[in-house]
Amino acid sequence: MIEIIKNPNIAFIPKRKYTFILSGVLVLLGVLGFIFILIGKANMGMDFTGGAEIIGKFDKPVTAQELRNALSDVGYAQATIQSVSGHGFENSFIIRVQGKIENAVPDTTITAEGKTVVNMIAAEGDKLATLLKEAIASHFGDNKFRLDSTNNISGKVGEQLAKDATWAVILAFLGIMIYIWIRFDFRFGVASTVATFHDVLVMLGIYFILQREVSLLFITALLTIAGYSLTDKVVVFDRIRENLKQFRKRSDYGTTVNNSINEVLSRTIITSFTTVLAVLAILIFGGKILFDFALALIIGIMVGTYSSIFLASPILVEWENRSPRRVK
Repeated sequence: MIEIIKNPNIAFIPKRKYTFILSGVLVLLGVLGFIFILIGKANMGMDFTGGAEIIGKFDKPVTAQELRNALSDVGYAQATIQSVSGHGFENSFIIRVQGKIENAVPDTTITAEGKTVVNMIAAEGDKLATLLKEAIASHFGDNKFRLDSTNNISGKVGEQLAKDATWAVILAFLGIMIYIWIRFDFRFGVASTVATFHDVLVMLGIYFILQREVSLLFITALLTIAGYSLTDKVVVFDRIRENLKQFRKRSDYGTTVNNSINEVLSRTIITSFTTVLAVLAILIFGGKILFDFALALIIGIMVGTYSSIFLASPILVEWENRSPRRVK
């Protein structure tokens, strides 16, 4: 295997108190971000807050700024506007605005051209999507905006999505702990779960500082990183377990763990670097919709790599120092 660092001998374990302090600060930021999410003060996406989305195309070319100017006339200058490219999607846009909508229900119609259009109509008479369409038609005059679909997400649906996302994260952590417990032992399971929980909170904290939108794609990124981080930790833990069996009598627990981390350091760096390169392509070429998802993945990969080296393994050492036991 290619080695980035030849025969590394970095003192990770002796410096663990400093990394514990750094992780503590990052986790506090994550907790702060989580509290702001709970009280609705964070930058929540339309998936959770509710709102309207319309997709359509113009007969003639239009810029996103011109479209935003049209929406600003009715008070929606902060709408999310994405230009859609590709064959058959010339001059097409996806427009999203946030707003409380209740009891949305689907309504399917057939256009004169025989095309099926699915609209989510608010049963309580919400006019948000209609307001957007009228503003566009009024602003651009003879440059007709042809509507492809309308989708309204109600506030109740957003609340349910938030609950489902919370349960998904909780169950993922439980699964991680059980898997590591079976694969290694209870202490390894607790250490990996704490480190993965740390990764999620740090990602929340960084996103909160950056004021990025928390959407279902972000939740998907959290779960993806939980799996990636787990795989990284399994590699480190596997080497630790092997070395503990072979060298426990010749060196103390902390030294063995530190040597194990150094042995897999090149592998960890190469894996993380190549994964970041792949995600970087999504960040650059994936468009606005996938930008936040890719950004969350890149942050998560770096945080997960950090926790595998500087947090999960040191937790094992700290636990062993406080409560020694024989290694099977």
